[in-house]
Amino acid sequence: MNTKPKFVFFGTPHFAVIILDQLEACGFLPDKIVTSPDKPKGRHLVLTPPPVKEWAVKRGIEVFQPKSLKDFEIDGDYEIFILAAYGKLVPKRILNIPKYGILNVHPSLLPHLRGPSPIQSAILEGAKETGVSIMLLDEEMDHGPILKTEKINSENLSYSELEEKLGEVGGKILCESIPSYINGEIEPKQQDHGAATYCKKIDKKDGFIESEIITSDNVSREKIIEAERKVRALNPDPGTFTILNIRDKEMRVKITKAKIENDRFIPEKVTPEGKKEMGWEDFLRGNKIPLQ
Repeated sequence: MNTKPKFVFFGTPHFAVIILDQLEACGFLPDKIVTSPDKPKGRHLVLTPPPVKEWAVKRGIEVFQPKSLKDFEIDGDYEIFILAAYGKLVPKRILNIPKYGILNVHPSLLPHLRGPSPIQSAILEGAKETGVSIMLLDEEMDHGPILKTEKINSENLSYSELEEKLGEVGGKILCESIPSYINGEIEPKQQDHGAATYCKKIDKKDGFIESEIITSDNVSREKIIEAERKVRALNPDPGTFTILNIRDKEMRVKITKAKIENDRFIPEKVTPEGKKEMGWEDFLRGNKIPLQ
């Protein structure tokens, strides 16, 4: 049996690139890549390709960017497809194309945290450990049988740190799973659907931190911990922010790094609206606010 099958990869963000790097390192290179369309980004709304497209173009791999998979056609004979953080529903018609189905790399220990934001949600929950699951895709969200899982320590990590760690581990166990699964050495096991938990799509408004958490001495420990977790979980995207009243004017300030010190939530790095990132103390001095 061919243990280096011809396959199509579906994925979009940096997490998927980490998986692709691991696949490439162990000798698995996709024949084609399916990713999301380019999107306008930044203040000037420059049309920007997704990270997976940039990875594919550098290697001369054919890229497809359909808005939807509803009418999307894939030519060729494939044993397997691989999916990691693609971001779109995969219809049954495409699920049925490859002989051995579609393997999905999901960054949680399924059935816990099914859904679109498992990395952020693990941090927001204060999880001391999380992990990666290699599963067979079916028509329901993160519902299919599991081939392999691996746990990792997630305590006090930022989103970027945890994403990197999960991507590396996920890519490694994916490389182990592909030949074993195709050769019939792995029997996928059904999830315990009764134990499933779910995470929601993260919105910009989820990054809001009340100014009182920063300015008041009378804030509950629970709110302080929640705010610090938000900063670790939601940066760089969609980001965390507060609205401060500076000289009777409201100022929107992004908080890109923070800590808990002496039972207080302390921003460390901030970006005032229309300005560059700066240290919190520099921000206070620049606005003639007494240092805390």
